[in-house]
Amino acid sequence: MNIRPGLIQGLDQLASSAQATYLGADPFPHIVWDNFFDADYLNGLAESFPNLFEHPELEHFSNAKEIKSASQLERGIPPQHLEFIHFLNSEPFIRFIQILTGIREPLIGDPYLLGGGLHQIKKGGLLKVHADFNKHRILDLDRRINVLVYLNKDWGSDYGGHLELWDSKMTRCVEKVLPVFNRMVVFSTTDFSYHGHPEPLACPEGRTRNSIAMYYYSNGRPKSEVDVQNVSATTKFVSRPDSEHDRKAMRGFSKSNLIEWAKMCTPPIVWKALRSINSK
Repeated sequence: MNIRPGLIQGLDQLASSAQATYLGADPFPHIVWDNFFDADYLNGLAESFPNLFEHPELEHFSNAKEIKSASQLERGIPPQHLEFIHFLNSEPFIRFIQILTGIREPLIGDPYLLGGGLHQIKKGGLLKVHADFNKHRILDLDRRINVLVYLNKDWGSDYGGHLELWDSKMTRCVEKVLPVFNRMVVFSTTDFSYHGHPEPLACPEGRTRNSIAMYYYSNGRPKSEVDVQNVSATTKFVSRPDSEHDRKAMRGFSKSNLIEWAKMCTPPIVWKALRSINSK
């Protein structure tokens, strides 16, 4: 697997040299890395990225807060993409993340890929600004780090889909990251690390915004990362200032919102059984 020549041997040094940049980033610890992986290897992943919308058993979200498709567990993920995901869940890469982020608690990958894996968004899709769910519902571990790898070749800035990073008080967008091919974003996830791509995707018909998302956990976290006023461990969506569309999206819970919330809180096997009973 030629993910990057000499990558594994140089990961620790690479992480150490970038740690200060990561920890000092605004609005929260993060880093944007271009050409981190071997371009030929990643090109194979980009060219063979599956159409997730054609898989009815995968996760499909369509509401005011998110319009996207995602893999569920390892179902619907081609072997070559699984190979790459297993590398991102491997000890050498997790140690790289540990050194880069300076997190003291041992980090743990997610073999269940809850919320992670392959993500795909088509024209008009979006993901409102939010802070991620903070507990793994199966392992009961604390979510600490997101890694996003983008696979979008020849992606124009006018297509949109920028990853927006907002300050903790939701007063301003500090950084916008275009999801171009072979760009990796690593950032710390807390109850105050607000991010998303809230504007509808404007890419041409037939194009999609494709990425691989990996999440890393620990047993325990600093109290400063937790919002004591938010007792829910689920994703917390927030409104951007001066955005009426966001305010409408966040107002109350519609039936579809409740369904999506229930899906997120229920183990997949239980949700499938409930859906089967309800259909009879």
